[in-house]
Formats: sequence, structure tokens, C-alpha cells
Amino acid sequence: MKQTWSRYLIIFAPLVIAGILLWPTFRSYQLGKEKAAAEASKDTVRINNFIRDNGESYRNAKNSSVKLGLDLQGGMYVMLEVDIVKLIEESALRESVDETFANVIAKTKSETENTDDNVLEVFLRNFKAIAEPKGRSLISYFDIGDSKEISDATIVDKLKRDIDDAVNQAMEVMRQRVDKFGVSEVSIQKQGARRIVLELPGVSNEKEMRDLLSGTARLEFKLVRNNQDIVKALYAADKVLAPKNLADALKDTTKKDTTVVATAANTDSTKVDSTKKDSTATAAAADTTNPYAKLPKDQQAKAYMADHKVSTLLQVLFKNGNQYIDATTQGGFFMTGNIPNGDYLFFATRSGFDQLMQLLSTDRLKGVMPADLQLVRAAKPENTTEKSMDPTYQVYCVKREAELTGDAITDAIPTFDPMDNRPVVSMQMDVDGAERWAAVTGANIKKQIAIVLDDQVYSAPVVQNKIPNGSSQISGMADAKEANLLSVILKAGALKAPVKIVEERVVGPSLGEDNIQSGINASLFAVLLVVAFMVLYYRTGGLVANLAVIINVLLIIAGLAALGGTLTLPGIGGIILTIGMAVDANILIFERIREEIRRGRGMRSAIDEGFSKALSAIVDSNITTALTGIILYFLGTGPIQGFALTLLLGIATTLFTAIIVSRAMLELTMPENGNYNFGQPKDINA
Repeated sequence: MKQTWSRYLIIFAPLVIAGILLWPTFRSYQLGKEKAAAEASKDTVRINNFIRDNGESYRNAKNSSVKLGLDLQGGMYVMLEVDIVKLIEESALRESVDETFANVIAKTKSETENTDDNVLEVFLRNFKAIAEPKGRSLISYFDIGDSKEISDATIVDKLKRDIDDAVNQAMEVMRQRVDKFGVSEVSIQKQGARRIVLELPGVSNEKEMRDLLSGTARLEFKLVRNNQDIVKALYAADKVLAPKNLADALKDTTKKDTTVVATAANTDSTKVDSTKKDSTATAAAADTTNPYAKLPKDQQAKAYMADHKVSTLLQVLFKNGNQYIDATTQGGFFMTGNIPNGDYLFFATRSGFDQLMQLLSTDRLKGVMPADLQLVRAAKPENTTEKSMDPTYQVYCVKREAELTGDAITDAIPTFDPMDNRPVVSMQMDVDGAERWAAVTGANIKKQIAIVLDDQVYSAPVVQNKIPNGSSQISGMADAKEANLLSVILKAGALKAPVKIVEERVVGPSLGEDNIQSGINASLFAVLLVVAFMVLYYRTGGLVANLAVIINVLLIIAGLAALGGTLTLPGIGGIILTIGMAVDANILIFERIREEIRRGRGMRSAIDEGFSKALSAIVDSNITTALTGIILYFLGTGPIQGFALTLLLGIATTLFTAIIVSRAMLELTMPENGNYNFGQPKDINA
């Protein structure tokens, strides 16, 4: 009885193990269909519900399931380029950067764009041609921390190290991001000096993957300073860009020409003669509140915009009690420069903000903005439901120096805000980060702190209380999908240098659907022929061998799932070859059994001898094949590795099923009279 149960265990235990290992594949297939149906419906609520209820289960199942390679299911091909020019530019000391250095950077960028040239060599060549004739050296712009050892050579060495580190780190971050996102068996290879090629099986959502790969994930916590300093800077920028004949217009106070009146639009109240204290002076000052009154109505707006080229790119609202007053319209305090202190709100269209930043970066306006402040816009437009070609965003003035960076983040979890059920990302900080966060929040109660990711504000909450436990939260995501994407980027880490996508395409199966179907049909036909031959030639023994082969194939696929392998067309070829080898092992055993029967042995004795005598030949042939498979696996790449992996798994499962499982089946199905049909002639008795 014990022997019977042990034989059943030998047969069914592998099936149970295979079922357990392949269950995630089945579950992933089920949930994948539900996810596709939800996305096809374009119902945000349905998508969010699926992610909340099944998102984690789907990711876990997908990670543990059998993956298909690019040649079977297609996927996405992406070529990334690390922005080395930006890395060099940001490595320079900010206070030392001038027009000469900017020209070197601009020329380097134009010469290396769309090429794979060595960026550092091009930069050094341009620096020598442009900067050195003006008496500049690398020491003028870069610092390595030790003034005693600094030289142009040490700076070049440091830049080389930084560039290598940036490219290597970009490869690792990309690998972490796609792994955490659930894309496995990704091929990531360095191409040339600064390019990275990724092959992503099973990925078809271009936008989602583009956002995942191109985000630099520079997370910063910055204090918001929407006060009069930035408004004064805008006012000063208006004056710099005002028409050149403004000074002459101010001198000739008797001139009544409308053009002169128009150019006097931004007359500062300080220009009024301080010696005039009478009512006439007061009236004159009052008149300056609207210097466009004497212009024709159709020219007033044009004149105002000509004199306020910077401030009109923003809508500036001043908080007066519980109300906000528009400060940028004609008659607002931009007319006189009498800018009150208080809280402000800023808004701009996407094109207006881009134009504003471009103006502020010009040489004419350099130094107008306070050095410790910067303007950043919100990540999301004000009205997300309105499909506008030029949406409006809130603009924030923040401290340039971050109070805390994303380096302090230890975990980021996508979840939902219990107050309004909106998707958010909850973050946890390390010990040092928690201490700094407690100090920052404690010192800025009732003030805004902007959570800035890649120079875009995701949220700017008002600090209500000191936060001692290092927790924080990012809101502003459109849906749970975006929250999940952001959490992946944060956990994977920030990039030392930005990356940009220079080539991307969604690819179908590389051999084409028709070729794949033809290959599968050919494989099935070959298997059927083998199965038919075994049954026709070896009768009952052949049927046992076929059942053992089925278990063999299930174990191979289960092994792929357990090892996280990918099934490719070459891998299928390896499975088909394994089927032939498994059948070949049974043929050797069955022929030996038939030979022993012809010698007059009894059936049970013949079976014992058949398995015993054929064992050495089976093991020897499989070992030599395994050695070849090992060489292919460790020295090969891509499809060759896929073939070698299934071949090696097949060899291990073949030895188990052909020698142990098939024998257990034979012993369990042995008739009481001892006669077993291995296709031997009828005149040979057992």
C-alpha cells in the first residue's frame, strides 16, 4: 500500500507544484482582461476601482507569471539619451555663469544634438575656441571642493567621472523603474557614450512608459514666497523693457501727443518732483493712475501691453481681506509702482509662462529677479476638464534653495485621501529627513510649502502643525494610475542628469503574426506526429510516455515562471527539442524492455532491467546536451539565452519524467496477469 501511494505522489505532486507555479499566470490573464475592459470603457471611476481593488494583486500575479518575449507579444522599443550638456551646465558655479559660458553650452548643444559624439570633448573644444581667448579657464566656472588641488586637468577628470556615473546611474534607475512598474525581462543596453536602449516586452501604452522613463524625479520641498518681492521684480522688468523714448517723454511734461502719453504708461511715482507738495502735484500724481485715458479705446490695450511686456504674461491677484484684486489691469498698482505687501496669486497660460521664463533668462533682465527666488508652475492646469490648447496654470514663487529633497524619501505609496477619496502618494522619510521636516514645518506654520517635482508644483499645502514623524503627502494626481506612476518614480530614485527619448516605437511580434502562427502550427503538428508514433509503435507503453511528456512540458513552463524567465520563439523551439529528447529517453527504455522480453525475462523483471540498463545512456546523452546549453546560456544573449534556458529546464524535467514518473505509471497500470503491451510481437509471452 505504501508503494502505491508513493507512486501516486510521484505522479501527482509535480502536477500540483506546476499548478501552484502557473496559477499567477492564469490569474494575471484574468485580471489583465478586466483591466483592458476597464481602460477600453474610458470610465475613470471604473479604472480607479480596479486599481484600488485589484492593482496590487495584478502586479504580484504579473511579476510571478510566465512572460512572453518581444517576438511573441510585441512591446516597446525606446532609445534614451542622457543630457550630458545639461549635466555640465549644472555642474558650473551658478554665480560664475556668464554670457561666454552660455555661448559655449549653446554651441556644444547644437553640435551634439542628434549625434552620439563625445559631449565632453566637444565642450572642451568649444571652450578653448570661445572662452579661453577672453581669458577664461575652467577654474573660472567649476569647483571641485579643494582649492589646493584644483586645476583644469582635475576639473576635466571630475567631469568625466560625473558623466560616467550619470550614464551608469541612469541605466540602473531605468531598470528599477520598469521592474517596479511590473515590466520584467527588459533588455537594457548601453549604446555609444550616452545612449541607452530598452526593449520592453508587452508594453503598448506609449504615454505612460514615456512619462515613467523621462521623469528625472527631482523632488524638492520649497517655501512659497508669493509676496511683494516678486511683484516688484515684475514691475522692474517692465521698466527695463519699456520703450526707449520713455526718458525723453518724462522730460517733456508739456507734450500732449498721444504717443508720448502711451509710452509714459509705467511712470514710477518716484519720478514726480518731490518739491511739489501742493494739490496740483497730488492731482498730477492721481492722473498717472491711468495715463491711457486720452488714447483712443482701440489703442489703450496695445499701449498698456507694450509698456508691460512682462507683467501682462501673468494674472496677478492681490489678497485684500477675503477678496483678491486684479493688480495687472489698467488702473492697477503696476501704474504707479505703489506695490503693497501681502499675499498674491499668480496665473499664466502655458505659452505665457514659457514666454515669461524665456524673457527672464535674457541678459537684459538678468538680476531683475531676486537671486533666492524662482518661478515654477503647477503640474496640472486650473480646469482639467476643459480641453484647451493653451490651458491656464497657477504660478508659484518659491525659494530657490530647497528645504528638503527627495533623497530623504524612503518609501512612496499610492493611496486615496480618506477626506475626498482622491488619489495621493504618501511618503515616508528617513531619520535625518524626519528631523529636518519637523524643523521646517515647525518654523513655517500657517505658511505654504510647495512640493516640487521636476520643477513643477504638485501641491502647496499650508502647514497647520509641526510634523514630527517624517510623513508627507503629494496630491494633484488626475487618477490612481498617475499616483502609481509617481510612486514608482520616487521609489526608484532621481536621476543625476535628465534623460530624453530620442527614438521610440511600439513594435509588433518581430517575426510577424503569420510567421508565429505558422511556427506554432508546425510545432503542434510535430508533437502530434511524435505522439501518434509512440502510441502506434509502443501501444500502451507509448501512451504512458506521452502522458509523461505532457507532465514534462507543464514542469518546463512552471520552471520558467518560478525563475522569472521569458518564453520566446527560440524558447518554444527548446521545448519542442526537449519533447523529442524525452521521447527518445522512453524509446531507449522501451527497446531495452522489449529486448529483455525476447530473452525470456518476465514483464516486471524486463521493466526493471530496461530502466536500469538504459539509464547510463540517457544520463550521458543529456549531460553532453546540458553542457552545450550552459555555454549558450552564459555566453549568449537574447533569443539564444531563451533557447538555452528552456533546454536546460527540459533536460532536468526529462530525466525526472522519463525515468521516475513514467516508471511509476507503468507500475500502477501493470495488469494482474503481468502482460504489458510495448508493441512487442504477440508470440512473445511475458
